[in-house]
Amino acid sequence: MRSIGEMARDSGLSVSALRFYDGAGVLAPAWTDPQTGYRWYDDGQVGDARLVARLRRVGMPLPEIRRVLDERDGRLLDAHLRRLEVGLADARRELSSVRALLEPEDMTMTRLKVPAPELASALDAVRFAASSDPERPSLCGVLFDVEDGVLTLVATDRYRLAVSRVSVMEPDAAVRVSVIVPVPLVDEIRALADAGDVELAFDGKDVAATAAGRRVAGERLDHDFPDYRQLLRVETTHRVTVRTAELRERVAAGPEVSVLDLVPELRVAVNREFLLDALTAADGGQLVLELGGPIAPLAIRSPDREGTMSLLMPIRR
Repeated sequence: MRSIGEMARDSGLSVSALRFYDGAGVLAPAWTDPQTGYRWYDDGQVGDARLVARLRRVGMPLPEIRRVLDERDGRLLDAHLRRLEVGLADARRELSSVRALLEPEDMTMTRLKVPAPELASALDAVRFAASSDPERPSLCGVLFDVEDGVLTLVATDRYRLAVSRVSVMEPDAAVRVSVIVPVPLVDEIRALADAGDVELAFDGKDVAATAAGRRVAGERLDHDFPDYRQLLRVETTHRVTVRTAELRERVAAGPEVSVLDLVPELRVAVNREFLLDALTAADGGQLVLELGGPIAPLAIRSPDREGTMSLLMPIRR
């Protein structure tokens, strides 16, 4: 048996940390003297203590550490690593935005070229979800978010959200842009895409698009767009494949609130017009509906268009 001091020396955890983890129910001593309150640990607990120390260094929450000690399942480590990677990506984007605010005079024009058919399809997939509410100007546009050679288009009016991704031609992984393009300019860019591949140009104030000798330009919206990545991290319990035409016909003939009972044990109610908009924008013979519960967002995906999806918030029946 080891005293708490010996355990601290052998494990790398301080005495106060060992007391804390005992109180938190993460690492209890093998025996506590009822008279003195001294804690004693057996040899087999040294490895667990070292494990706790390492997991805390990488920021794993205490409930997850308890699960690792109980279950010894490496998949818990993989899940925590994915959370760290997502958090790091979010931090990089935020710091990039902060840098732009601190050093606006150093910002240069960023240019990228996007294939016309893919850009047109992506804009069609998200345009319906953009807001027209002047009280929420940050939502009255489409987010053009460029990272790792991929252009992600996002639109939301708080009740629905649509996302579509397009690979950039001659991508530069170092290019990172996050700009809200106002809806009128989005529509002009969409029309421009019919003429050929589109070159997009962004600076600290303006957005421009050029194709086949034609050019449109305007000011970006100087607002913060919601963190759409958080919204996309939804729990899915059921996936149902449906024929788009059949579902659209059923919804169009139904009441103002569409109740989807595609899964026997789960019913989700959504706005009929919003659902019809999403089905039209999806533009596919089949769709995959992802459900997580009666109060979870309904996800709509096209199986042949990876990276394109929409979310509808449920409503009360």
